[in-house]
Amino acid sequence: MKNFVLLALLCVSVNLFSQTTSSDIPFSDLPPTNEFGKCYAKCRVPDVYETFDVQVLVRPETKKLTKVPARYETQTERVMIKEASSYFKTVPATFKTETEQVLVEPEKKVVRTVPAKYKTETKQVLVSEAQGSWVKKKRAPNCLSQNPDDCYIVCYEQIPAKYRSETNTYEVSPATTTEDVIPARYTTVSKKVVDQPARTIEMPIEASYKTITRRVMVEPETVREEVVPATYKTVKERRLVRSGGFTVWTEILCEGKTTNSKLSSVQRALQAKGYNVGTIDGKMGLKTQTALKQYQTDMGLPTGNLNIETLKSLGVDVE
Repeated sequence: MKNFVLLALLCVSVNLFSQTTSSDIPFSDLPPTNEFGKCYAKCRVPDVYETFDVQVLVRPETKKLTKVPARYETQTERVMIKEASSYFKTVPATFKTETEQVLVEPEKKVVRTVPAKYKTETKQVLVSEAQGSWVKKKRAPNCLSQNPDDCYIVCYEQIPAKYRSETNTYEVSPATTTEDVIPARYTTVSKKVVDQPARTIEMPIEASYKTITRRVMVEPETVREEVVPATYKTVKERRLVRSGGFTVWTEILCEGKTTNSKLSSVQRALQAKGYNVGTIDGKMGLKTQTALKQYQTDMGLPTGNLNIETLKSLGVDVE
């Protein structure tokens, strides 16, 4: 079914016929005209609330006395407590390590057998030639029914030829013998020898000093008065801005004219005015519904349905 009406935002349109009476409509008033081919709708509009920031006093302004402590200054003096002197220190001898190479095992020769080499070749052998066959497919996208059993689709396709692999192995070179030389093996021997003999050196001792500190009052203790400002907090307050209820009768696009092409025109017009409708697909999806409602609100148009005033405002043909 190509034609559909808006589920959430588009109210159910009412075709007006000459037989319409006030008892057919659950309202005290009737649409403004009984002209054939025109449709009207009433939609329930919810109450509109807005949240405002309100400043609330938490603690009033107060005063407090703060004690400012006295300020002291530290004075220092450096005094020698021990004169400079010296002492003698023995520096022990130092040693170094010398190494030399010692033969552990002389060079020798070993006869080794080199195995034969083989090569493996694989070739493809035809089992059955290519042929054609009818192949059943899943439901195609252009099948309008949602039941896959309603569309039986087959395609004549080529079944490729089948092959099998045959593998053969043959000798490339026979086994041979070769002589390997194992080099001589050496080991490293280390020994310690004197590098510098022991000696005695004189080590100076610096004089020792001591720092004497004392505290001197610079400013006496005082008292300072400080003002503690009042504190506030911001709370959210929800207020009724506009009461809801049913709208007045609004002329809307009838079901027979609400085609995919018409909805695509609405989507393109909304997108051109900077509203995000998602993909232009001729479907009244969630993004399109949200964009349409926002446009109606911004322009002061009737909301809740795809009405004639909105179409004219968007520049979309109402026929």
